[in-house]
Amino acid sequence: MTTEATPAHIQLGMTDEEYDSVCEILGREPRPAELAMYSVMWSEHCSYKSSRKHLGRFGSDQPWVVVGPGENAGVVDLGDGWLAALRIESHNHPSFVEPYQGAATGVGGILRDVFTMGARPVAVWDPLRFGPLDDPHNRYLLEGVVSGIAGYGNAVGVPTLGGEVEFADRFSKNPLVNVMALGLLKQEQLVLSAASGEGNKAILLGNATGRDGIGGASILASASFEEGDEGKRPNVQVGDPFEEKKLIEACLELYDEGLVVAIQDLGAAGISCATSETAGNGGMGMDVDLDNVHVREQGMTPGEILMSESQERMLAIVAPENEQAVLDLASKWEIDARTIGEVTQGPELRVFSDGELVAEVPAASLADDAPIYDRPAERPSYLDEVWADEPSIPDEVDVVDALRTLLDDPAIGDRSWISSQYDHMLFLNTVVEPGHDGSLMRIKGTTKGLAVATDGDAFRTYLDPRRGGARIVFEGAMNVAVTGTRPYAVVDNLNFGNPENPEVMWQFIEAVDGMAWACEELDLPVVGGNVSFYNQTDGVDIYPAPVVGVLGFTEDIPTKPPRLDAAEHDMGIWVIGSEAEGDLAGSAFDRILNGSLRGRPADVDGDTARRVITSVADLASSGTPVVHDISTGGLAVALAEIAIKSSIGVILDDISADELFDETPLRAIVVSHHEPITPVNCRRIGTVGGADLDFGDLGSLPLADAAHIWSSALPRRMN
Repeated sequence: MTTEATPAHIQLGMTDEEYDSVCEILGREPRPAELAMYSVMWSEHCSYKSSRKHLGRFGSDQPWVVVGPGENAGVVDLGDGWLAALRIESHNHPSFVEPYQGAATGVGGILRDVFTMGARPVAVWDPLRFGPLDDPHNRYLLEGVVSGIAGYGNAVGVPTLGGEVEFADRFSKNPLVNVMALGLLKQEQLVLSAASGEGNKAILLGNATGRDGIGGASILASASFEEGDEGKRPNVQVGDPFEEKKLIEACLELYDEGLVVAIQDLGAAGISCATSETAGNGGMGMDVDLDNVHVREQGMTPGEILMSESQERMLAIVAPENEQAVLDLASKWEIDARTIGEVTQGPELRVFSDGELVAEVPAASLADDAPIYDRPAERPSYLDEVWADEPSIPDEVDVVDALRTLLDDPAIGDRSWISSQYDHMLFLNTVVEPGHDGSLMRIKGTTKGLAVATDGDAFRTYLDPRRGGARIVFEGAMNVAVTGTRPYAVVDNLNFGNPENPEVMWQFIEAVDGMAWACEELDLPVVGGNVSFYNQTDGVDIYPAPVVGVLGFTEDIPTKPPRLDAAEHDMGIWVIGSEAEGDLAGSAFDRILNGSLRGRPADVDGDTARRVITSVADLASSGTPVVHDISTGGLAVALAEIAIKSSIGVILDDISADELFDETPLRAIVVSHHEPITPVNCRRIGTVGGADLDFGDLGSLPLADAAHIWSSALPRRMN
């Protein structure tokens, strides 16, 4: 809690040491506007000061990477002049404070990251985490977040093609709302953010600047939640998808006409970020006149204007001879546009208000001189206890009752209560829609296809951050492989607790190492990402919850890609991939039926991962009707999903309860009239047919009952 006696830098989220560093850079005490700029740019959310030391572990030097980390979005080469831009971001704290606008503006921000690169956004995905739905407030948060994503995405005209959802107590007061976007562009349309050319103009495009979002980066997204933090609601931005749609079209036309030298969206840190990064990235300076900024509230101070995170705004760097053309084009699209600055030889960023100099700082210092912390890391004490307690399947287990319970879990049951609120057929490029392992879309006018899967596993990452981190990469790769595409690139969203807690930093470092190793094993570049720290409420940290978005690519999109609803009578059922090892650590069976989170997840062999993922992609691209990754809930749940979606039963040969609920990674179900030809382990386990999930001596569950339980798991809790 702050008082009038609390120093301004503390109120803005800075430490005494950081304040002293600013004084050293400037050679004096900072002016109020300067302090505001450093507070947002040096925040955890913007500067990655607790994570930057470790993020270099991720590699992105593959020849198909056009733009790696550091720009607004990563860009990869698809051949024939086509590029794909991809980015993932979090809007966790804003979505807890105000779920609709927090989630909506998360979508708006990620779309701007993509079209800032010159790409047209073509799809969105939403990995989500909430507390248990028996709590009315968690239901309120889920409903608000889903409505916000749907309301913004549908209105702006970008389909939401997938995502995932999980529920756990640790997310009750700190939900996670991650959003990923994909865009397409031709090579000549690529635009970067580095301003160059002395005398070039800085033009602010889009919405007027208000007080919404002030302190969003430095305070709301870079600090833990405590009792009473509902008062932070004014820090949440307010989105306008119709303004965003106009901004997308106007910016794409600007690129087509070759009217911009560089461009930067105004997200976290607003004008402070956009002006300093475009100038600093180009080794230049900039003069900015805040009197020219179009504002929607009277009496805003220079610091408020510089810190505001009002949505739907872009900063374009334009050659003087193109200034009027840009203003005219903005007028055509009914977008407000004002020239607010000019690129200088630098290196100073100078800000004026009412004719007075209110800020003069080295432009690059706002990003480049941000502190880098080597925070203490300590192996959590709980690990010895949970590793010593390995779960198992009881001999007396009732397989049918266990499966009923699993299918009734809202994270396993049908998620169409969420996905049905999203328009997934916009642009008519969708080939495999939400509800499958990965989403698949075509690039019109070509034979190329792109798949995306988002994956996370907070439970296994809690039990072993290194192994858990590696396994989510392999899981994401499997989920695009089953669409018939090859894993091609990764973006990551690293959601963790308070980095000042040494155990949290240990979790973070171990997870990063595991993810980086898995990407190396698959030759997958990490082209961008986001770190969300301080996901802690009332002193309780969330489970470590890294999320990956994996992009799959194929030159020849399958004519009939595998689908979960393509099983037919008398087709054989095979399990391919790794041998089952009884891996139940963090499994759905142990968590949901036993209420336990224990054990140590099995390690994964990189060579096995490469062979299985390649084999799965080969089968999926060759016309195999059903290829389905075995993951949460094991073989039992995976078979139930195929049977329910295909409206036909399955009859299994001799199989054990252990194998039904085992969650050993890198396994898939293949359903076909023909035995799959594959170099990896392959075993037939049954046949499609009948009206039951028939487990032989272990019992059977009528398919109609299974379908009812599965389809009502989420809606009955929400309704």
